[in-house]
Amino acid sequence: MNKILLVARREFLTRVQKKTFLLSTIGLPLIIFGLYAMMIYFSVKSTDNFKVAVSDNARLFNGKVDDKKSTEIIFEFVQDDTAALKSKLDKGIYDAYLYVPAGFNAGSGKDSLQIRSGKAVGLLTREKIQSRISKSLEDKRLMALNISQTQIDSIKNEKDYIRFSSTSGETQKGSKVGISYAVGMISGFLIYIILFVYGTMVMRGVMEEKVSRIAEVIVSSVKPFQLMMGKILGIGSVGLLQFIIWIVLVFGLQIVLPAIFPEMAGQQQAMPVGPGAGAAAVQQSGAMATLMSGLQDINFPLIIGCFVFYFLGGYFLYSSLFAAVGSAVNEDPQDAQSLLLPIMMPVIFALVIMTKAVNDPNSSLAVFGSLFPLTSPIVMMARIAHGIPDGVSTIQLIISMLLLIGGFLGTTWLAGKIYRTGILMYGKKVTWKEMWKWAFRKS
Repeated sequence: MNKILLVARREFLTRVQKKTFLLSTIGLPLIIFGLYAMMIYFSVKSTDNFKVAVSDNARLFNGKVDDKKSTEIIFEFVQDDTAALKSKLDKGIYDAYLYVPAGFNAGSGKDSLQIRSGKAVGLLTREKIQSRISKSLEDKRLMALNISQTQIDSIKNEKDYIRFSSTSGETQKGSKVGISYAVGMISGFLIYIILFVYGTMVMRGVMEEKVSRIAEVIVSSVKPFQLMMGKILGIGSVGLLQFIIWIVLVFGLQIVLPAIFPEMAGQQQAMPVGPGAGAAAVQQSGAMATLMSGLQDINFPLIIGCFVFYFLGGYFLYSSLFAAVGSAVNEDPQDAQSLLLPIMMPVIFALVIMTKAVNDPNSSLAVFGSLFPLTSPIVMMARIAHGIPDGVSTIQLIISMLLLIGGFLGTTWLAGKIYRTGILMYGKKVTWKEMWKWAFRKS
């Protein structure tokens, strides 16, 4: 055990003391934060907006397009003719204009509204303008049929009368389901990336020592199995340290961000109240309240604890297989790629099952994927995000953890047998059939 820890300590310090570790662990999040901060800065500081002049001679809009308060698309109502509007468009006073003639009939289907601009209009801007005008015309047509705004809102929000609940009577909130979906997808993808990145790192470390003949010197005082386990533990510790640093940086930067850009909160508090602005503010606050309510319903301690367990379990299971492949190949990297296919297929299969598990966590395919050790690290994170017992039962979670531990022990034993023979074998192209013979050959 002491020799395993010595090898693990060497692997850990060798990688942590490199400049690449500092750049990837601290520099990369800071660069991402810098880009994110620049996007917020330009979105907060930018005064660019798209001004549309509206000359409504048919009194189609009655002085306002809709109730949405937007700083990106601004509609200004004027009493100009087309010549005056074109002149202001050429001078750059407006970016576009909408002229509604006096005899315009919105319900005839023959007339159409023409928005003229002096320059090309982007796709998103076109969508926003069309959406706001269409919504305004739709509401006014319904009101012309003696349908009140309250009735219109009631018709549009009929889905709010439909509620989902479990057999225990507990209401299943849509906000919780949506956030659980996002958390499950993100957690599963993180595990997927971890298995490839750090598993490949173990394989390359073994290959480098074998090619440089350092392994021959090391195994004279350390058993091959101890060397393999030491490399797995050392590199795994590096990965765990990276994730801890990233989590601290993410939460720390989230606290620093409002202090750097106080205008974000200031703009929301100082937003002018105009016609329809109250409804928009109510909608915004309602959406934020729904989001916060959904976050409160998520059991984050359970998710974080399971993430750490399945991160370590999945890493140990797959890194032992990656180490076995690294010990069997020589200088040619193509040999390693051909041997990696049977290892990569279960990971890719787990990613496919995860996309179904986040939508239907209790399906038979999701249950199988969360119990099978080669796929459980990814699939179980998609199910556990929905909570216990909605997404996964306690019994299934315990069985999955026990099977993952058993799978790790089995792959470690199997990889150790392959590693012992392959680490000192040179000049021979190895196949999986040959490695299988090494694994079950008597000592």
